[in-house]
Amino acid sequence: MATKTATPRPVGVRTEPVLSTVLAFVAGTVSLAVGIGLGLPHLTAGSAAGAVVGMMALVAGLLLTGFAAVVLVRRVRGWWRLLVVPGLLALTLVAVLSVGQAVAATHVPRSTVGATTPGHWGLSYTDAAFETSDGVRLSGWYIPSTNGAAVAVLHGAGSTRSDVLGQAAVLARHGYGVLLFDARGHGRSAGRAMDFGWYGDEDVGAAVSYLQSRPDVRSRIGVLGLSMGGEEAIGAAAVDTRIGAVVAEGATNRGTADRAWLSDQYGWRGTLQEGIEWLTYGVTDLLTPADQPMSLRDAAAGAAPRPILLIAGGALPDEAYAGRYIGSGAPGSVQLWVVPEAGHTAGLRVAPAEWEQRVIAFFDSALLG
Repeated sequence: MATKTATPRPVGVRTEPVLSTVLAFVAGTVSLAVGIGLGLPHLTAGSAAGAVVGMMALVAGLLLTGFAAVVLVRRVRGWWRLLVVPGLLALTLVAVLSVGQAVAATHVPRSTVGATTPGHWGLSYTDAAFETSDGVRLSGWYIPSTNGAAVAVLHGAGSTRSDVLGQAAVLARHGYGVLLFDARGHGRSAGRAMDFGWYGDEDVGAAVSYLQSRPDVRSRIGVLGLSMGGEEAIGAAAVDTRIGAVVAEGATNRGTADRAWLSDQYGWRGTLQEGIEWLTYGVTDLLTPADQPMSLRDAAAGAAPRPILLIAGGALPDEAYAGRYIGSGAPGSVQLWVVPEAGHTAGLRVAPAEWEQRVIAFFDSALLG
């Protein structure tokens, strides 16, 4: 009786080749990250086109990532399989954190100017419009100066001039002219938004030129910014000597070098975070025509000896850590005030009297002294 021999199973019958499966997984994670970075912000903002494209990318990413992950797990034998699942989850998380943030920062839904104006605060104002050096028309409000000095007030990412009316009202009560304007791509300003503030030099420079053109502004000009706006203010001061002083609240980072303190503060976890930040800003650089700016620490050094007041939320330790790192670039000209129990850019709400006293005294000394 003839003995049957086993026929070797052809390679590739059970699953696709490993390389193509890995590529499918990578494509799926990128699609997933794009869907989260594009779809969720646009869905929240009610931007139909961006939301539809983002949700399609999100669904496609989930399906492709899930399929590729199952195939890869099945191909692995023995105890190595125990490492595959957490490894794939870690790679997916890194992609979402880095690529997702980069997409969200460079594909920003249009924000809307609120119904409240300086007039609701009892302040006289005029509409303002001016153009940046690269041809983008910006829109804002101007409250005239009674003391000869003026301050440009910059809002944070995803918001508009309406969100800094409280800070502007404090300055106006003390005689300062105040220019509140929408960053490019926000509110009623033209252009494409970039929520890491990489167009700050152009936008702030145009605002300073507008203030210089005002007949009521005879003294030096200051800039006050919240979050992204604070980071833009610090960066602009390094390249524009017309800026006499800066107040930056909630300013932490807008480039890889701004996170160099993480490893010192948090050890291996900080080193890992620095790597994710490096990837985030690297992808961002590919997605925007804007040039990646200098670090905030270098910008503070470049602005010296002109003074900078950094305001950090005491409820967010990283803001104080970042503030100290930024200030180490120019220790003689940078002050740091940590507002106890305050969240991000909540200094005026949590400690209104002290916020007013500190900010006004700072600008009075720098611009009127």
